[in-house]
Amino acid sequence: MKIGVIGVGALGGYYGGLLSRAGLDVHMVLRSDFGVVRDQGLHIDSSNRRISLKPCIYDNPESVGVCDLVLVCLKTTANGQYKDLIAPMVGKQTTILCLQNGLGNYEKLAALFGDEKIMGGLCFVCLNRVSPGVVKHQGFGKIVIGQFTRVMDNRVTKITSLFKDSAIPCTFTENLEEALWEKLVWNIPFNGCGVAAAAGWDSMELGRLPDELGAPWATDQLLCDPVWSDCLKQLMVEIIKTAKIKGIILKSGLANRMIDNTRAMGAYRASTVVDFEKGNPIELESMFLEPLRQAKEAGAHTPKLDALCVVLKKLASYLPRS
Repeated sequence: MKIGVIGVGALGGYYGGLLSRAGLDVHMVLRSDFGVVRDQGLHIDSSNRRISLKPCIYDNPESVGVCDLVLVCLKTTANGQYKDLIAPMVGKQTTILCLQNGLGNYEKLAALFGDEKIMGGLCFVCLNRVSPGVVKHQGFGKIVIGQFTRVMDNRVTKITSLFKDSAIPCTFTENLEEALWEKLVWNIPFNGCGVAAAAGWDSMELGRLPDELGAPWATDQLLCDPVWSDCLKQLMVEIIKTAKIKGIILKSGLANRMIDNTRAMGAYRASTVVDFEKGNPIELESMFLEPLRQAKEAGAHTPKLDALCVVLKKLASYLPRS
């Protein structure tokens, strides 16, 4: 199976790297890191080991050609480039596995390439790209995959096995929407509050930014602060209740398990925090505004999510547009 990876930052570098290390036919498309990875290789640092490899890399998707499987690991701020970046690797039999954060991505891909080609994957993993060609793996790593159409076929089991055989924990689900909302229970509070903390708690209550911003916060800082910790929990409750109104029943005790696991992991800078620190566009639309939109359509009461989105929209105005 020929596998293409588009978006080789933390996510694409980690999963693409592990698939490549397992001996699979992996072809990675890089942009800013191309020269460094070409000369120095790709490195994955975990708590007890470093994986170093020289993957098969390209600086454009046309050079890769048609693949059997394309992993979409782009930041959702790059979704406007879907057609240019992905189409050269897509043929009649290609499956597109979207591993991006948030809501609305599968629908956009399906509109371009057809419902039947799209599969979704939720990556429950803590990663950062710490420098060009270097990915730090801080914890977890499981992928949950499913088909956009909910019509299961042998591609699901085949791709699940492909990940498992590469030492990547992977399961499949018949309810992709449930997995999406489960991940939002962590992503919205820790990514959103981590960035909003740069504006201080008053910004959440008043809806305006201070004259000067501080630094965004890591997960341990949020959990150690009584006010922000309470906000995390309230956001989780709002997301779980929204999912329930939409007919999606998430596992009992999910929020507490996520908080306990995050606390045990120690300091972690969520992806949106890292993007904000670097002055890069944040994944505002897919991770925050689309979930808020769906909450409103469902009639859910989400005061903390409302306030968080107001602050994040104001903070995003300080950043360049993708």
